Amino acid sequence: MSTDHSFDGITQKFANNIYGSTKGQIRHALLCHYLAQYQMLDIDLSSKTALDAGCGLGHMTREIIKTNADITAIDISEESIAQAKKTTHGWVDWRVGSLQSISSHFDYVYCHAVLEWTQDPLATVAHLLKCLNEGGRLSLSFFNAEAHRFGNLIYGNFAYTEQPERKAKTVRLNPQNPVSYQSVLEYLASLDNVRVIHHAGIRCIHDYMRDISAQRRQYHEILEAEKKYGTQVPYLYLGKYCHLIIQKT
Repeated sequence: MSTDHSFDGITQKFANNIYGSTKGQIRHALLCHYLAQYQMLDIDLSSKTALDAGCGLGHMTREIIKTNADITAIDISEESIAQAKKTTHGWVDWRVGSLQSISSHFDYVYCHAVLEWTQDPLATVAHLLKCLNEGGRLSLSFFNAEAHRFGNLIYGNFAYTEQPERKAKTVRLNPQNPVSYQSVLEYLASLDNVRVIHHAGIRCIHDYMRDISAQRRQYHEILEAEKKYGTQVPYLYLGKYCHLIIQKT
């Protein structure tokens, strides 16, 4: 979709501010942890096809390569694809385009931190499920609107929570369209050919720490606590990102 957000022009800033921080590092580590648990990483998928939808700089693409799956990676940002190619070793079918332009079918689809940059998140989910083979799995993570609102409440940003339309005119690294996990779960529940087999919150603890310096100093302790509590109620609902694994039946 032409209105979906591209990171062209700020790719290096994105790399530094996201994956150069504990926010990006712990998010990536937790995704890899859960994907390994559900046989989407760390196993041989040489007979399978995989799509990294909204691959960005290729961080997840490089993890998928290790499975020997036949990989397609797509992103709307030509600049991001060019950078991903430079840092990725192994064969990948790189494509520049919107997620809606995908017409092939795949056994596994990975779509992380992308929905919040699209104009119509639920339409994007519907299209990704359409591209999924029967029995296939979709790993979906997105910026959690409910946790975003809760964060603003505890930070004292009451005016923003009452008038969420009050946001910067120029969107750069802040997600422009936080996605309600409730709306996604309700949509999935309305479908008769999918089931959610995994639900976790990503950064249920990290982002709420009063001592921000502890985010780096106690990184490993935080990571272990995230793994322990991220799939438990009520903590999973507080994750700044929601992570779902959906199986097509």
